[in-house]
Amino acid sequence: MNKKFFSLLPVTGLMLLASIPIEPIDLGSSIPKPDLKMKDVSGKELSLKDIKTSKGLLVMFSCNTCPYVIKNQTRTYEVCKYAQGKGIGVALINSNEAKRNDDDSYEKMQAYAKEQAYAWYYLVDKNSELADAFGAKRTPECFLFDGNGKLVYHGAIDDNPSNADAVTRKHLMIAIDEMLAGKDIEVKKTKSVGCTIKRL
Repeated sequence: MNKKFFSLLPVTGLMLLASIPIEPIDLGSSIPKPDLKMKDVSGKELSLKDIKTSKGLLVMFSCNTCPYVIKNQTRTYEVCKYAQGKGIGVALINSNEAKRNDDDSYEKMQAYAKEQAYAWYYLVDKNSELADAFGAKRTPECFLFDGNGKLVYHGAIDDNPSNADAVTRKHLMIAIDEMLAGKDIEVKKTKSVGCTIKRL
């Protein structure tokens, strides 16, 4: 009886851990796991600390095939280029570890980055370690950090992830402008709409 009880403890513990919901980091939080090295599509091993600049850091959890990522391709390119042009470090993160042998393999990430003409980093998040640290749940999902490495905006690129023609407010781009102007971010948090990150 006792042996049976104790043999069930590890399984029960794992079940409890699996049922704990992932919560995103709070506004004002520092960059999670800034020294974690990840492989970029260029072959370089980089950390968020390497990518961040004195102006800030934009981290976007993304992938290759999510319908919402595809709907946001033009907007992703636009806002990443905008942030980069303002001197902000830009990192797109692929945390779909459960699809690493399929649509989100390293080779397919390289092909996708080339197809999309990415001029910024697109990194493999092994075992979804960074996504877990951020509490990221979806693709696309954005986290904007200021020059001090503090989170100032979390959420969607704009107010209509499903329809680019119906966008009335570009949340992320406005947050970038407000941050660089030293202003308080008017809209600090919005709802990310997209596919769930495919964890193991």
